Amino acid sequence: MSDELARAAELIRGAGALLVCAGAGMGVDSGLPDFRGGEGFWRAYPPYARLGLRFEELADPQHFASDPELAWGFYGHRLALYRATVPHDGFRLLLERGQSMPGGVRVYTSNVDGQFQAAGFVHVAEAHGSIHHLQCLAGCSREIWSAATVAVDLDETTMRARPPLPSCPRCGGLARPNILMFGDFDWLPQRSQEQLDELTCWRRAHRDAVVIEIGAGQAVPTVRRYAELASAATGALIRINPREPQIRHGRGVSIAAGALETLVKLV
Repeated sequence: MSDELARAAELIRGAGALLVCAGAGMGVDSGLPDFRGGEGFWRAYPPYARLGLRFEELADPQHFASDPELAWGFYGHRLALYRATVPHDGFRLLLERGQSMPGGVRVYTSNVDGQFQAAGFVHVAEAHGSIHHLQCLAGCSREIWSAATVAVDLDETTMRARPPLPSCPRCGGLARPNILMFGDFDWLPQRSQEQLDELTCWRRAHRDAVVIEIGAGQAVPTVRRYAELASAATGALIRINPREPQIRHGRGVSIAAGALETLVKLV
């Protein structure tokens, strides 16, 4: 075992609870596409490469008003992909390890894919919302509802959705995912806020938690910042990232590797 893994294992053994902080890299070992940079996104979605559209452009809420078939083509494909994806074994290892600790386990993630819930985690704080929940595009109410019954018919040649598109059960207008997109001023945050409030209370009660951060990059640093904040008092941070493992001021353990291979060795 390397020195980094040995130090990380010691932090886990000395902890009374486990906080998992996860970014997009957590899902790569499950077969989910790596959207890092335009090239990675276009490899996953060749039709968008032909159109010259990047992830940041497609993840713009304005498309739901200006071109809803394009918007729902993108999010409808992702919804189907996430439903069909089986979480890799690293999720199980984290869950079992966390459940064995006196304080249990919590998750903070920027991912909208629902993989942690699919793996059996109960307490998941989804900072950017969830693709498995919807809201009204027109804002007729502040209601957030499940997308469990939604199925989007997709033309995979053009990556455009065919009508009928998901609609609001109250007003009949267009629905959109309850996801915080780029430049999004209409996202309804209350579902995520309730999750975050529960996590905050748990953290206050379990200050001996070890933080394992996985696959969170610097481009959207939401998860990295939260993990650093949560571990600031103890320095019990384990950062697993094959490209950007560095920790400011050395307050923790950096492991430059992927999620699954590291968790198998560590947990």
